[in-house]
Amino acid sequence: MTEAAARHMPGTPCWVSLMVHQLPTTQEFYGALFGWEFRPGPQQLGPYVRALLDGREVAGIGQLPPDRHLPTAWTPYLATDDAGASAQAITSHGGTVAVGPLDAGEAGRMAIAADPSGAVFGLWQAAAHLGATTPGAPGTPVWNELVTRETSGIVKFYQALFGYDAEAVVSADFDYTTLLLDKKPVASVHGVGHSLPRNRGARWMTYFEVTDTDEAARLVTDLGGHVLQAPREGANGRAAVVSDPEGAVFTIVTSQR
Repeated sequence: MTEAAARHMPGTPCWVSLMVHQLPTTQEFYGALFGWEFRPGPQQLGPYVRALLDGREVAGIGQLPPDRHLPTAWTPYLATDDAGASAQAITSHGGTVAVGPLDAGEAGRMAIAADPSGAVFGLWQAAAHLGATTPGAPGTPVWNELVTRETSGIVKFYQALFGYDAEAVVSADFDYTTLLLDKKPVASVHGVGHSLPRNRGARWMTYFEVTDTDEAARLVTDLGGHVLQAPREGANGRAAVVSDPEGAVFTIVTSQR
């Protein structure tokens, strides 16, 4: 596959990363859960490693400075051809840019931002590092969903950035929109109304594929994490919401084939 063919269309979730307080113990947790191996990545924001499966990069984990007492969370990165222009568009449409844009060595250019609801996401302008390259395999991120209070205004924000098409399903008790690029679903926005915890706010949720959701949920607990929502059947497979030992929340899913 050529680099041009492998490059992600702007707006496509192309990478996920996690900033933690204890990098070595976090590597042990995810290495045991997903079979990841690790190698050093760009160090512009401090110690950072890339997770690999069968030699292919699937995610990144960095260490927070000791004086930064921040909650940990998985952050999806959306592909862009121009991180500077995308950052300007974010601020002009009511979002904020917290970090960057800045160069990540020869890998590319990045920024970290928040949408008007406060949900944090990244921008990635690829150079040497194109992003994740093993979609669908167990241990890889397979979906990203924005959990927010309501979908309509937030969907318009992301459409203004990347021109997504939107397929909405809205009823008295369900508010859900799928974002599409070139007619292909790439992410979703789920409005949960007042069910959204006030102490957490809107957030992006990353789904990781596993071979057996129930077995993976038990392993999460054995490794010091927590099961927040027990395995259950859903429209896209059997899923469970879990957290790692530092509290970063993610979903494990065995997709329907």
